[in-house]
Amino acid sequence: MMFGLVLTGPAHAAGPAYVALGDSYSAGNGAGNYDSSSGGCHRSLSSYPYLWKNAHAPSSFADTSCSGAVTTDVTNSQLAPLNSSTGLVSLTVGGNDAGFADVMTTCVTGSDATCVNRVNTAENYARNTLPARLDATYAAIRAKAPNAKVVVLGYPRMYTLNVFCVGLSATKHSKINEAADVIDGVIAARAAAHGFVFGDVRTTFGGHELCSSDDWLHSLVVSPNWESYHPTATGHASGYYPVLNANS
Repeated sequence: MMFGLVLTGPAHAAGPAYVALGDSYSAGNGAGNYDSSSGGCHRSLSSYPYLWKNAHAPSSFADTSCSGAVTTDVTNSQLAPLNSSTGLVSLTVGGNDAGFADVMTTCVTGSDATCVNRVNTAENYARNTLPARLDATYAAIRAKAPNAKVVVLGYPRMYTLNVFCVGLSATKHSKINEAADVIDGVIAARAAAHGFVFGDVRTTFGGHELCSSDDWLHSLVVSPNWESYHPTATGHASGYYPVLNANS
């Protein structure tokens, strides 16, 4: 009997060297399947960066995203893996700068008026202070990874509106969604100014917000509380990953 090679088609080249940066929405808080070695960063092996890595077999992969990160954390603590060989960078950041966690706490525990006032403060910050912070972070990424495609992903709206939903009032739902739109608009504009791609996840999460019949987000979680108001594993797989994949 003679043995020969079985040809199965051309080998697929490895994907580009990929580095994931950002906050809890990048790290995968809420997606479960946490990497114990990531400590308080709570990185999930079910997060959208790992889903992209598993699908595309990049030539190298580093994930320095971390729960609670603001723009200066990215600049000061997350950029070490970047270099001239980096081919793809993904990033979700800006929500913590604008005080997203405090907005949600205030809106859950306070009155409609208190919630609206806190959201207005966050929106003013997003419009007036966040742009310069994003510019500094984006410039630092480009300086360290001059050849990379950079995909900046935004945040979903939290609530499906105009449906019966136990919990926060319709006023709060609408105002929190408005804040997401303001922050996403600022992020999209600054990303475009730096030649980066903005990935809008509001489209994929549409119809899967809290108060929908098929939500991809956690509402208030008692333990661990840092999963509250973050995407589930399905949110990463069906909300974030398709947007990164389509833009990478």
